Amino acid sequence: MRGPGALAKSILPRGLLGRSLLILVMPLVVLQLVSAYVFFGTHWDLVTRRLAQGLAADIAMVIDLLDALPDDTDHRELFALAERTMGLEVKMWPDLKLPRTGMVGAAPRLQNELMGYSLEANLTRALAGWVHRPFFIDAKSSDKFVDIEVQLDDGVIGFHISRKRLYSPTTTIFVLWMVGTSMLLFGIATLFMRNQVRAVRRLAFAADNFGKGRDVPDFKPEGAAEVRQAAAAFALMRERIKRQISQRTEMLAGVSHDLRTPLTRMKLQLAMMDGIDGVAELKDDVADMERMVDGYLAFARGEGSEGAESTSLTALLEDVVGKLRREGAAIDLHCEEEMTLALRPHAMARSLMNLVGNAVRYGKHVSVRASRRAGAAEVVIDDDGPGIPPERREDAFKAFVRLEESRNPETGGVGLGLTIARDILRGHGGDVLLESSPFGGLRVRLRLPM
Repeated sequence: MRGPGALAKSILPRGLLGRSLLILVMPLVVLQLVSAYVFFGTHWDLVTRRLAQGLAADIAMVIDLLDALPDDTDHRELFALAERTMGLEVKMWPDLKLPRTGMVGAAPRLQNELMGYSLEANLTRALAGWVHRPFFIDAKSSDKFVDIEVQLDDGVIGFHISRKRLYSPTTTIFVLWMVGTSMLLFGIATLFMRNQVRAVRRLAFAADNFGKGRDVPDFKPEGAAEVRQAAAAFALMRERIKRQISQRTEMLAGVSHDLRTPLTRMKLQLAMMDGIDGVAELKDDVADMERMVDGYLAFARGEGSEGAESTSLTALLEDVVGKLRREGAAIDLHCEEEMTLALRPHAMARSLMNLVGNAVRYGKHVSVRASRRAGAAEVVIDDDGPGIPPERREDAFKAFVRLEESRNPETGGVGLGLTIARDILRGHGGDVLLESSPFGGLRVRLRLPM
């Protein structure tokens, strides 16, 4: 069973726009509720009490005038005067006994029970104070009128009264004003908050694209001062990172030239020294040095300045697997569907070559599966090799680390294959995980956002 905190988190909005509007709307709602409570607790009760007293006084006056007239007087002129001046439609039933007293029904147009209770209490109290006779109030039979019957000595007198005499239009005006201003303020707050949240979303979108290697040339700071400050800091950070990558690439190009030149001279000298003892070993050493230099440069260069473009991941996998098959590898490739993503094609091809190549190097049979899972492209590479113990799998991603105790020490490189692969995948917003394969070896699972 979830606690109150977890329940509140599941109900409350998660977005910045929803939470900001909630912060703005909640005080407004509380203010409106307090205003309504004060209004209906004081103004409404006061107005209905005075209206009820005025109506009760008019009824009492008609009854008093009726009692003051002689018994043989025609009452029709009095009743016409009451209807013309007081809005009271009066009828008389001689020799009739009032069957019951009290009040039936509540006002159907009232907004809440508090109003209905106020009407009943005030009207009953006013009639009791002014008339001093048994009476009955019918507020149920009609939506527009209220019928009041009063017991007299010689019969029952009835009053047919419009409900307008018992209600103040300020109530409807107050409710409409309260709801209207609330909706207006909510709309204005939504409009302004949406503009502020849009700036935050643009900043998040730019940061996400830059993290995936995509250029965002049209990004510019906008929104509130704090958001502009964060956007300006992001723009400066982006320029510094791009400058550092450019400087590193230029430096590595020079290092590559400087290292390859002496290595080439050494290879030529050794080629001219065939037949001399130790030359073969020196050639192997030079080849190892050249391979290590290539690995170091590939690791340091990373993805370089290559831009992302719409690329078929399926085609990349088929190309990588095709190259390895031509070298004699046994690889089973299955792609569920054609998947096109924004990728750096050369960098991604290098990452896939490292991952599938590792599986080929350490296993006799390799299986590669590509599919779409939960809005992401997923590639699973299984081999039947010796595998990597779970406690050493994270170490396998560290630069220059080779797990000789779990991999064949005669076949690996310089310990940069997985490091380069994960660096490239994370640069695309994805990641790579090492798991146990059902074939008994290692499973490499990589995910890329679609």
